Amino acid sequence: MFYTAVDIESSTLSITYQDRVITLGSCFAENIGRKMHNAYFLTDNNPFGVLYNPISIKNSIELLLENNQFIQEEIFEHKSLWHSFSHSSLFSKVNSVDFLEHINSRLATSAEFLQQADYMLITFGTAWVFEEKKSGRVVSNCHKLPANNFIRRRLTVDEIVSEYTSLILKLQTSHPNLKFIFSVSPIRHFKDGAHENILSKSILLLAIESLQKKFNHVDYFPAYEIMMDELRDYRYYSSDMLHPSEVAVDYIWKRFSDTYFNDETLLIKKDLEQLRADLAHRPLHSESEEFVKFQSKTEKRRVDLISKYPFLETRI
Repeated sequence: MFYTAVDIESSTLSITYQDRVITLGSCFAENIGRKMHNAYFLTDNNPFGVLYNPISIKNSIELLLENNQFIQEEIFEHKSLWHSFSHSSLFSKVNSVDFLEHINSRLATSAEFLQQADYMLITFGTAWVFEEKKSGRVVSNCHKLPANNFIRRRLTVDEIVSEYTSLILKLQTSHPNLKFIFSVSPIRHFKDGAHENILSKSILLLAIESLQKKFNHVDYFPAYEIMMDELRDYRYYSSDMLHPSEVAVDYIWKRFSDTYFNDETLLIKKDLEQLRADLAHRPLHSESEEFVKFQSKTEKRRVDLISKYPFLETRI
């Protein structure tokens, strides 16, 4: 075995197909959220787009709790697009009316989902933040505005712990059954330099450890450690040598599944992933007798799964 295995402690948390999971944060949250969605779990993935720093993630969760609609004064135009400092640039649009309608619709949907959520998966990407000079607020995305509009600084462990202690206590009051799974994104922020990247990740890891000690329902999944040790070879990175490859994402997804899914959930997941693959199959000759039989067999499998697991009826 030519790698260092990362031992993951047995978790008391167990995600089932009847649980609702909301993901927020960096690309790992996006990747796991996509994997869960493709396996037909009940998920709401990154309602504000990919977020990198803990403060922006915390602010986004509070926006969901408040469920106040965005107004014209809270958005701005830059380079022919309308943006929000709370959202990824993927939300940006040419028309301000369309933009507001889009972000407010997403906010309302996700706020409703959070009301019934059982798990919140949060992934920290970096301890570095950008504060807008005019307002003093930490922004989720600078949207390529001039750098002199912002102050760039690194969060401290105590600052992150303080902000999330307040947030978790608030969520405990309104959502007493909500459980948290934290992780640190394995994506390296090398624009800061190798040393600064390590310092940043260390701050995030220490902050999560402190939160684990404070709260019984806070768990940690070692995505960062798996990437750094088990998958340290560059063949597990995409072409930029910073992001995990699809093979690496699949491997980390398997480790996540083995950690948080019981035997029954794993069995259902395997069947549903195969079903999705079959439903997505596009043959060279769709009119062939062989493909017609394949479709009939796939539909029978879908019906059989619904009969066995009635709660899947609205999902597949």
